[in-house]
Amino acid sequence: MESDNNNFDAAILAHDEAVAASGIDVWIGAEPTFTNRQSESPEWLNEALGDTKQAYACRIIKELRSRYPGSIILRTLGRQYAGEPQPRWSLGLYRRRDGRPLTDPLATSLTDRLPLDPLSEACACEEQDMIAFWQSLAKQLNRDGRTVTSFKVDADQVDEKMSLRILFTGDAQTITVDPSDDPRLLRAPVQSQAIPPEGLEDDLAADGLYLVSVGCAMTGPEDSLQPCIELPGFADVEQFADFVQCVAIAAAEAGLTGLVWRGFPPPVDANVAWMTLTPDPAVLEINEAPAASVTGFLDMSRMLFDVVQSYGLAPYRLNYNGDISESGGGGQFTLGGPSAEQSPFFVSPHLLLRLIVYLNHHPSLSYWFAPVYVGSHSQSPRTDENVRESFSELQVALKHLAATDAPTPEFIWRSLSPFLVDTSGNAHRSEINIEKLWNPYLPGRGCLGLVEFRAFRMAIDAESAASIAAMLRALAVMLARQEAHHHLIDWGNRLHDRFSLPFFLLQDLDTVFADLQRAGLDLGEPITRRLRADHWRHVGDAELAGCRLDVDLAIEFWPLLGDATEHTGGSRLVDASTRRLQLALRSCGDKDTDFDGWRLLAGNYSVPLRREQDENGMVLITGLRYRAFVPWTGLHPGLGAQTPIVLYLLPPGDENGLRCTLHDWQPEAEPYDGLPDDLDEARRRIAERFVVEVITPDQAPDTVNPPDEAVSDYFLDLRRT
Repeated sequence: MESDNNNFDAAILAHDEAVAASGIDVWIGAEPTFTNRQSESPEWLNEALGDTKQAYACRIIKELRSRYPGSIILRTLGRQYAGEPQPRWSLGLYRRRDGRPLTDPLATSLTDRLPLDPLSEACACEEQDMIAFWQSLAKQLNRDGRTVTSFKVDADQVDEKMSLRILFTGDAQTITVDPSDDPRLLRAPVQSQAIPPEGLEDDLAADGLYLVSVGCAMTGPEDSLQPCIELPGFADVEQFADFVQCVAIAAAEAGLTGLVWRGFPPPVDANVAWMTLTPDPAVLEINEAPAASVTGFLDMSRMLFDVVQSYGLAPYRLNYNGDISESGGGGQFTLGGPSAEQSPFFVSPHLLLRLIVYLNHHPSLSYWFAPVYVGSHSQSPRTDENVRESFSELQVALKHLAATDAPTPEFIWRSLSPFLVDTSGNAHRSEINIEKLWNPYLPGRGCLGLVEFRAFRMAIDAESAASIAAMLRALAVMLARQEAHHHLIDWGNRLHDRFSLPFFLLQDLDTVFADLQRAGLDLGEPITRRLRADHWRHVGDAELAGCRLDVDLAIEFWPLLGDATEHTGGSRLVDASTRRLQLALRSCGDKDTDFDGWRLLAGNYSVPLRREQDENGMVLITGLRYRAFVPWTGLHPGLGAQTPIVLYLLPPGDENGLRCTLHDWQPEAEPYDGLPDDLDEARRRIAERFVVEVITPDQAPDTVNPPDEAVSDYFLDLRRT
């Protein structure tokens, strides 16, 4: 394993060197999600909030803080969706990228005196200690030319006991506001309020005034009081770092060792890394700080996976029957630059349009790495899965954008944002999400030069995540240097027929790797091997007389139940009862089989097979669609479940054949004694559900040709038989 890792690390380093040689700066970020796979409580199945998720986050971020000396934990704002009264919690880790402490690097003793967030631990909060800290902080802020005024407000006028206030300026400007008559100085903590529709903004900071609140807040275990400081919206990193140093000195003078840091999100630039942990349905989501190289990304991801898994969370779920699924929250990736202005999408202003076209040409990038739910109503629909009118107009937009020599960031965003949405117009649910590219209507975070790639399930380990990161960076560099503009392909039915089968997705993915190699950005075998891996898809296999049958999970595109009244919040009700399998026959052993006279049946229906070729020789292949279960509400109420699936592999002549039965559950319908303990047990349960039996010719059913409407070029649909 160590040798494999060395080879992999060397391939990642070679990738970084090739990107660096291109002169194109591409930073990579990610949003890995983790779940408690042994839990069946709502917070780990479908709800965002629950009893244990924040406790896990506290333990994880405390360990991460210990691995980054000089970093601090900040409690800021998580997401807030319709119907939620206030933002979800968010724990963030803020640090310098060079490893030095946030406090003055020359005064290293301050690092030991920096008051740390006690998180879920009890921490006494005495009024006299907070007053001493408040007074000392005002004294520290009064240095270096700032104008400072400290005051108390009536505790009845503010939430909790955050009545000690400090108002200061960033320079020597005069403070003209009066604490007695300006309601802004009585503001409540941002965590206790709904995020305004126009976005969160510190109106005092916009005027050059910074309001700090100090006191005891109910942030501890069982709402116990903890020492707390409420942060304003600082203008830049240097200003924030100066403030942190003042807090460290003041806390040391007051003897304060624990302090909850919360309030407005901190400023971020290329010199600091900002990672957040937030709750999302079924998962704990971690927004990694973007990395300037995949080597840095890999180091950070390895640490993150190690810490998170050591506390019992996992990047995947194991179902009772052994089926392996991702965490449930996806694993998106983000490309950008060291700053918004240095984003590769602005340095090479035609990069985004080329990327849209390239993803259109290569469905493997949309489906091979995606979660189980893909298609028009998924979380990551392609541009050609939108309504027809949108796809047609996108071609016009791309033509005009290509003809513009030096489009501005806003022009790029306005040209393409109407098309990078789902069928309802939701910009967040798109394979390519440009909400944060240059969106003037998203205050504070809309103009960051970022592009998010959403068609990715959660990676199973840090190396798999780094492999995807390398591929995306290499594609960005290749397309940034490309001069020709290509047209979109209208795939028609082939998109959901041909590219539902892993065989054709892998062939397409290999053409992507070949393109990168020709561009001087070869990923190398250790990376491409991980990108091609699909062990979770394999259902079962059987061999007979030099012929091998492989059964693998294929991709299904579930339809939305548009008239259902059960839709709530951001969820969407779909009919997930249809499954699709890939059936493949190929030679095994020393001699090639020509397959003349061989038959494959699904039930008693003859399965039409396509002759294809890959690096291993000839293969006969097709897909099989069927109804796996009857949903409590869904389409086709008169159609029952079509399981178990029974396949017959019959050789020519009067020879014995095979009967392969795929069960959705334990073959004897016995209950499982719990969820699988590990991946090995999950795979054992999957294997046990694929039952292979030798049969004599008289045990084979009479063959029936399926009706024409049940057969396409790429699959047999048992629901239509």
